[in-house]
Amino acid sequence: MARRDWVDDHIRRYRETDGADGHIWGGRDGDQTLPCLLLTTTGHKSGEETTTALIYGKSGDACVVVASTGGAADHPTWYLNLAANPGVSVQVLGDKFSATARTATDEERQSLWAKMAEIFPTYNKYHETAKATREIPVVVLDRA
Repeated sequence: MARRDWVDDHIRRYRETDGADGHIWGGRDGDQTLPCLLLTTTGHKSGEETTTALIYGKSGDACVVVASTGGAADHPTWYLNLAANPGVSVQVLGDKFSATARTATDEERQSLWAKMAEIFPTYNKYHETAKATREIPVVVLDRA
């Protein structure tokens, strides 16, 4: 599936400015203040690297992201990629580092979900939609 031009533009601007333009995303309506990181995964089928801009939070030294795809019924491709190859690259502002991605344990999930819903309350609405027939994974990116 081809990404929308605005997504590719967001990633390009983020990279070119070390996140000065792109670390904070205004959301679709432009009225939000959402911190974003860049996550680069290796394709589970293609073997090619793909970068995605994602809203994130922190848990200690780790970054936390949600594999929501707007509450879609299927997991996002980036989640399938890291499930097959958990070695990822992350960029937060100008800080570029390797990390190991893992799905949050049952014990971690509730508190991490709550933390991410504070950042982006819409996550809670995804469980209310008919599309969200899956448990939406919370992913922890532990710096390597």
